[in-house]
Amino acid sequence: MWCDNCLLVLPLRAGAIAWSIIIALYSLGGGIFLLIYGQYFFFINHEWQIYGGIGMGVMAIAIITALALSTRSYVFARAMQFVWPFIIVICAVRAILMIVELNRGKEKIQWECDNGGQLWLDSAAANISSSPAFPSEFCIVGFPTINTAFIVSLLVDIGFQTYMFFLVWRFCARLVHYSGMKGPFGNGYYNA
Repeated sequence: MWCDNCLLVLPLRAGAIAWSIIIALYSLGGGIFLLIYGQYFFFINHEWQIYGGIGMGVMAIAIITALALSTRSYVFARAMQFVWPFIIVICAVRAILMIVELNRGKEKIQWECDNGGQLWLDSAAANISSSPAFPSEFCIVGFPTINTAFIVSLLVDIGFQTYMFFLVWRFCARLVHYSGMKGPFGNGYYNA
């Protein structure tokens, strides 16, 4: 039996467009955060720029997906259906690396907090910019809260992206399903 509305929270096309806009917005925010403050959390040379760049790439794919769904183009939506699994795998690898590196650098983050938000010595020696300054709010909440926030947000990100892939797949399946229906136009009973 064909189920057109299985696992849908919102109407398919409009809901998928809204979902992709949500992904684009939080990916933009996360990417900007990592590009601005990432040097205080990740200590391998310019590692945070890769993570922030991936976030910006996810934002771009989410916007392209919204455009594909808004034009109702099967080919365009099918291309996005092909791209999302790669994005999910890349973001899953990024999430694992970010969590591991964040836990490896917890003493360095604590040192930065203990020294008034100063950039870690090896990072400063590598001429990595310490502008803008380390936000004091992160020192107030402490490393366990930062670590938990990163883990939860990365897992939610993977979940949202997986659901976005499902929505795009469902949209493509619905287009195929409706193109095969018989009606008064095309190959329908009036032309028999």
